[in-house]
Amino acid sequence: MSAASPWPYPAWIAHRGAGQLAPENTLAAFRLGAAHGYRMFECDAKLSADNVVFLLHDTELERTTSGQGVASEHTWSALSRLDAGSWHGRLWAGEPPCTLEALARWCLANHFMLNIEIKPTPGQEESTGHEVARLAHSLWQTRPDAPPPLLTSFRPESLQSARLAAPDLPRGLLLHSLWSGWQDVARAVECCAIICHHPLWNQPMVHEVRRSGMRCLAYTVNEDEDVRRLQELGLDGLITDRVDRYAPSAPSSGT
Repeated sequence: MSAASPWPYPAWIAHRGAGQLAPENTLAAFRLGAAHGYRMFECDAKLSADNVVFLLHDTELERTTSGQGVASEHTWSALSRLDAGSWHGRLWAGEPPCTLEALARWCLANHFMLNIEIKPTPGQEESTGHEVARLAHSLWQTRPDAPPPLLTSFRPESLQSARLAAPDLPRGLLLHSLWSGWQDVARAVECCAIICHHPLWNQPMVHEVRRSGMRCLAYTVNEDEDVRRLQELGLDGLITDRVDRYAPSAPSSGT
């Protein structure tokens, strides 16, 4: 997808499945987000020790699973046996971790869309970008009618590796701060979108990104005053935890 291509994604994207209402990055969370009417979801993808792409935000396992240590040092067989739900409440006890392939097949079967954040373990930026893009391309090429996944990352190396592995998949640069040279990086890896921490967006920033032919998205947008400000700026997409508060059918101000 080139920067000038029509934008196929909805205005609202559910963060890690259902934001904070269910254990993040598990199928239970994505199902709950869908139950609230969301049609596009953000997830975090990294590699196991045996190169299986699975969903986890943190480098370590402790916060969101029953495991310990660096996640990428464990095989998928070991990771798949962990409890990724009890930390969030007894209702979710026993919920397993999820592979990207399982989530992708669920999305494709239900006509949902996906924003895959490439979230590499430090030192695995290139390999993670390559494997995520390769797998996503393989899965979505069976459904040419479906909007492709949007691949995003804070790591330029991951986006460059993804570009080389699957150049046709759209890419977006994530920014928590406006570090020097981000514009050049976004152009070099042929991004179609910039996804900023929401306080970074203002009218000059929107104009700068749009002049470069890219779309404008924000994370993680959970408060009414922020929603109003960003919609007035004409952003193309808002990533939110509050799937229970904001109707996903709300129109986008972008075109």
